[in-house]
Amino acid sequence: MAEFVVSARKYRPQTFDTVVGQKTITGTLKNAIKNDLLAQAFLFCGPRGVGKTTTARILAKTINCFNRTENIEACDQCDSCLSFNSGASLNVYELDAASNNSVDDIRNLIEQVRVAPQLGSHKVYIIDEVHMLSPSAFNAFLKTLEEPPKHAIFILATTEKHKIIPTILSRCQIFDFNRIKVQDIAEHLALIASREGVSADPEALHLIAMKADGALRDALSIFDQMVTFSGNNLTYKSTSENLNILDYEYYFKIVEAAEKEDIPNALLILHDIYDKGFDGHNFAIGLADHYRNLLVCKDVRTTSLLEVPETIQRKFEEQAKRIESIVILKALNVLSNTDVQYRSSKNTRLLLEVSLMQLCSLKQEHEKKNA
Repeated sequence: MAEFVVSARKYRPQTFDTVVGQKTITGTLKNAIKNDLLAQAFLFCGPRGVGKTTTARILAKTINCFNRTENIEACDQCDSCLSFNSGASLNVYELDAASNNSVDDIRNLIEQVRVAPQLGSHKVYIIDEVHMLSPSAFNAFLKTLEEPPKHAIFILATTEKHKIIPTILSRCQIFDFNRIKVQDIAEHLALIASREGVSADPEALHLIAMKADGALRDALSIFDQMVTFSGNNLTYKSTSENLNILDYEYYFKIVEAAEKEDIPNALLILHDIYDKGFDGHNFAIGLADHYRNLLVCKDVRTTSLLEVPETIQRKFEEQAKRIESIVILKALNVLSNTDVQYRSSKNTRLLLEVSLMQLCSLKQEHEKKNA
């Protein structure tokens, strides 16, 4: 039986150009290598799963490559690249500060820093989760970071920049990694699906991308889970069911019922949602997001803020045309109050039912005021 390798490892970027959603950062690093303007200490910070450690490894590999391409990428053929790919490079040292955060661990690192590289021009030290270092370890590391040997480059990675002491921050070139856009994640998943021979609905991949909340690693983990569940045919229906995400259609139906002032139908839809085991609070938040998307669709200039598949976007645009902006704003106010009250309510279902009744009465209230 062939060994299964998770997509996050199998498709981990190996060059700057394959890093998803961080073009500004990878472009800056490539220019720094090209013009020989490399800093001796970098700090990569940002949310989990956006490519900090991956970019650090690519940078370490590219710096020591003997035959870099015209595009400033590692050649993958020289001795330095081959030793890096096999995990045997003596020029790249990785330390996980989450489990190696004592003064002794940093002192061992400092001892290694003094030794010049045997192959290549630089020794690169990647310290992951650097914010986990103890205060005394930070202080022990400070002097080396301030005056490192010419051959040493430090790349620190963290998800919590605010926990790093200012004296460390001032000695680093700081790169802030962004959450990856839903569209970029969905496109990357589509590429992986085609390589793996998986038939996937664009809506299903978009749903996974939204669930990942800007973290590509999370998206790849969810993708593997969905493929395990659905086989090689990933549909929107199976994905939404497995991820326990409420279908867009429910929100469209609720808004239609509110527009028609159809309270009984709105309550029946809510009952169906509860019957299927969905959380009431998540439903309220999702409905607020739906109304927000409708408001965004009221103006062509803001339509680009909508992070949904094209087919769903057209539905939003059509529904937005039928509802006045003032009614949408009042609906958002109702749902905002519901969100606040939900945590302290002893009868959350009744709270949601009253909120739906209010939504169904908004049009009537607006017409009375204008009469």
